[in-house]
Amino acid sequence: MPLLFSPLKLRGIEFKNRVFVSPMCQYSSRDGLPTDWHFVHLGSRAVGGAALVMVEATAVSPEGRISPQDSGLWSDAHAEAFQRINRFVKEQGSVPAIQLAHAGRKASTPPPWERGLGRHVPPEQGGWTPLAPSPIPFDEGYPVPREMTLQEIRLVAGQFREAARRALDAGFELIELHFAHGYLVHEFLSPLSNRRKDDYGGSLENRLRLALEIARGVRQAWPERFPLFARLSATDWSEGGWDIDQSVELSRKLKAAGADLIDCSSGALVPNAKVPAGPGYQVPFAEAIRKRAGIPTAAVGFITDPAQAETILATGQADAVFLAREMLRNPYWPLDAARVLNADIPWPKQYERAKIS
Repeated sequence: MPLLFSPLKLRGIEFKNRVFVSPMCQYSSRDGLPTDWHFVHLGSRAVGGAALVMVEATAVSPEGRISPQDSGLWSDAHAEAFQRINRFVKEQGSVPAIQLAHAGRKASTPPPWERGLGRHVPPEQGGWTPLAPSPIPFDEGYPVPREMTLQEIRLVAGQFREAARRALDAGFELIELHFAHGYLVHEFLSPLSNRRKDDYGGSLENRLRLALEIARGVRQAWPERFPLFARLSATDWSEGGWDIDQSVELSRKLKAAGADLIDCSSGALVPNAKVPAGPGYQVPFAEAIRKRAGIPTAAVGFITDPAQAETILATGQADAVFLAREMLRNPYWPLDAARVLNADIPWPKQYERAKIS
């Protein structure tokens, strides 16, 4: 059996294979609530054979959303709305997962297909003033965020913890903490966006503080039997910014705080960074963190080919792969990949007549 289709066990959860669906914003929620679009989008990837199906970056507070159309988990009503989706995903043999997030200075933006009209949704159109560690806008045309007070920082850590409690009520079996892509926690991590002079800025220890407070709080609220992941941008691809050495140190501390896997992405903190994007370009980060921090990792980014995914796992570069755009192009990629790699895996019984032996 190819390693891609071998099981992976973390805590009390056994994944049937190592193909994971990345969290991908759909910009289709209403007041943070999932819709029928989410049911079909997430459910079809579970039918397609992925072992883990993760909900998009889901805000722990209304002002933590990337856009007004993004998913949220700040009330019990949101938890209840996810229950039907999670039941279906689990019935297909997939693990229902959610990525908890706060967008920080990149909040209150329009959906991608409306960004030609501007980069910020103003309050009079349903938007809000973003929060950040320091009053530094993301880019030209973005608003100056409001610098968070110590009370607001502690509040956000508590919101992550409360969202974890609601995730359990919603039927999720895995949480990923979104500490990447230039959103709030990544903004605290990087010296390019964090110019604070208090306990949350300056030294590496201080810049790690919020991430570790969130991780510890979520781990306390999250059942011991369920895994906890963290997604990191392993580098800012920009001089003087966050880098792989700091990512390794944070990964060691996240492991000690109860994290079970690091999802290794990169970039998106600052515009105009020189990113050498291409097939497998982020895989070396997963390999470095896996070896140097001693924690399982997942590789993500331009992973499209079954042989490529198998090689990443077989050479010890990562323990699993996350697929994003390839899963949008083909929700049944795992079924196709199994055929290419000569792995005989179960199909949904409703589809078995189409299976090629």
